[in-house]
Amino acid sequence: MIETHAHDNEDCVDRVVGEAVSLCAEKGVRLTEQRKSVLKVLASSHVPASAYDILNQLNRERKEQGESMLAPVSVYRALDFLIQHGIIHRIESRNAYIACSESHTPHGEATIFLLCEKCGRADEFQSESLGGMIEAIASAASFKPNEPVMEIRGLCADCRKIEDESRKSVEN
Repeated sequence: MIETHAHDNEDCVDRVVGEAVSLCAEKGVRLTEQRKSVLKVLASSHVPASAYDILNQLNRERKEQGESMLAPVSVYRALDFLIQHGIIHRIESRNAYIACSESHTPHGEATIFLLCEKCGRADEFQSESLGGMIEAIASAASFKPNEPVMEIRGLCADCRKIEDESRKSVEN
């Protein structure tokens, strides 16, 4: 589901795409127009989107411009590239993707996603202390974690506020 509520994400898109361009130049890899288009769709929303949500959005835009439709494999290839280079994340529990809102994660930090069960919003945070705890637990088990990610479901501040206001109006 692509986010539709009123929020101007133009700054988010510009920042995320700018960081991706810099990162790809640093690594000597190409951020093609198609990859950039997929990234722009993800960066324009704080709600994780499925590959088919992204495909539908891009094909609507392409249709308006008289261009040919993309095949799902094109989107999946772009997603694979963007994940491989740390530009986006996959939200496993939702089988969806979101643009990385934090600068490239330093070694030893864990990524935490706060996922709103009502509106679908996902907020990303980095935690060095949680990363250290995960490293200690993994080390004790002779385990090497690749990418420590935690997903926490609940209600965002906006949805909690709406819920509280609704509850108060029912009580009165």
